[in-house]
Amino acid sequence: MKVAVVSDIHDNIWNLESALELIRAEKPGTLFFLGDLCAPFTMKQIAEGVSCPIHAVFGNNDGDEFLIQKVSSGFPHVTLHGYLAELEIGGRAVALNHYPDISKRLAESGAYDAVFSGHDHKRYVHTVGKTLWANPGEVMGRFGEPGFGIYDSDSNRFRHIDIQAART
Repeated sequence: MKVAVVSDIHDNIWNLESALELIRAEKPGTLFFLGDLCAPFTMKQIAEGVSCPIHAVFGNNDGDEFLIQKVSSGFPHVTLHGYLAELEIGGRAVALNHYPDISKRLAESGAYDAVFSGHDHKRYVHTVGKTLWANPGEVMGRFGEPGFGIYDSDSNRFRHIDIQAART
């Protein structure tokens, strides 16, 4: 199964719209969101922008968690997990968490095939034992590389997609 992996939007709705267009072209079976929407309207934009199931966790900059939950509840394809999601996707055990330090420990546990984190706005892919640990980077564009990732649960591989490069 192909999964879109998105993090750290920080209300950059313009980059998000570009990302959603690219995500729809990828035709993922689900979308993981790793935290830092910031405002509830950003959750609404994601939920309206894709029709596949969305699994989301909170980050440290998601201000009105109550209203984000309320917005999410209006979309049956959105599941808001709190701060940690443990899922089975495409036959793979997967964990989602905003923070790299926690996610690194989740990967080191060996309990998951893949672990995804955000928070530091950096793109990376690591193998920790048998576990893939990846960060899609940021949609925000604070560090000049707005993007997201695509996870393939069949191969347990991850690739980054640069929003600006895809625009040209």
